[in-house]
Amino acid sequence: MNMIKELLEGVEVEWSNLGKVCDLITTGKLNANAMEDNGIYPFFTCNQKPYKINNYAFDLEAILVSGNGSQVGHINYYKGKFNAYQRTYIIANFKNCINSVYLFHYLKYTLKNYIIKNSRQGSVPYITMPILEKFQIPIPPLNIQSEIVRILDNFTELTTELTTELTVRKKQYSYYRDTLLTFTDGEVEFKSLGEVIKLKRGKRLVKSQLEESGRYAVYQNSMTPLGYYHENNVKSDTTFIISAGAAGKIGYSKVNFWAADDVYFFITPDGIKSKFLYYFLLTQENKILSLVRRASIPRLSKMVLEKLKIPIPPLEKQKRIVTILDKFDTLTNSISEGLPKEIKLRQQQYEYYRELLLTFPRAENNG
Repeated sequence: MNMIKELLEGVEVEWSNLGKVCDLITTGKLNANAMEDNGIYPFFTCNQKPYKINNYAFDLEAILVSGNGSQVGHINYYKGKFNAYQRTYIIANFKNCINSVYLFHYLKYTLKNYIIKNSRQGSVPYITMPILEKFQIPIPPLNIQSEIVRILDNFTELTTELTTELTVRKKQYSYYRDTLLTFTDGEVEFKSLGEVIKLKRGKRLVKSQLEESGRYAVYQNSMTPLGYYHENNVKSDTTFIISAGAAGKIGYSKVNFWAADDVYFFITPDGIKSKFLYYFLLTQENKILSLVRRASIPRLSKMVLEKLKIPIPPLEKQKRIVTILDKFDTLTNSISEGLPKEIKLRQQQYEYYRELLLTFPRAENNG
């Protein structure tokens, strides 16, 4: 914090329209359907992530701005060969007074709100070249820009490394889950789920009964609680599944909760651990989703679930499998523990220091 105060103390900042410190380009050629499945170059459209294409129109360092659609104002940075949709604006050929990565950080921080405020409204929101050209940016001395880039890039790189690590851990988790829960013929007994486990349907609560906060979460047609209630109808350590809306999505709760009428929950006997059932059902999620009846509201029938075959290894083996998978689950999926929490904290740090480093006294008439 002291270093940042010293860095910015007494710094003189000039303000300039974006169009005066770089060139703004549009291709005017390709439409958004020009992507190719096996393309080798990035193809920037108005989506957040680029597609692929087999030809390139540009070979340069650029900041790319989505020019229309629901993601209008989204920003990417790229250096190399690429192509772009006709409504993607390319910011390039940066003048000597501006560090391109500093400009990227600043635009990512401020441009979206400016564009939302100034975009042309119609069936599809869009921006024009003059809107971008007139956007004002602060220009501190180049050595200050470079130091700001160094600080912010350190946070970005750390977040990228953690995200990469999380991707690897998720692949490990999926691998071990599928390996541990795949059994050969004769290795264990398989039975229909309905033979050994009781499926119970939840009980409806009307909207007026729900509470904004309370002791027990209420699950209805998604894995996001619909609200809260002062009573529960399902005990802790229970696996459940959504039967309408987000039909086929599988959940597990280690605390008591209320299951509404679009939820089935499973009452397991002494020889089957509920958490083991949960992990096994996750390996069957694609199959279960394929059995959902598609209509105006997707639905999953009780009969379909009862016919599903499940393995029943000895209880001790179930416990060992659950212990192993719980460790991977905590590392990869928990909000309060593991890598996701670390990534969230680093992102918050980046946003905090970005605000400190990129907030300058505003120029007059700045949009």
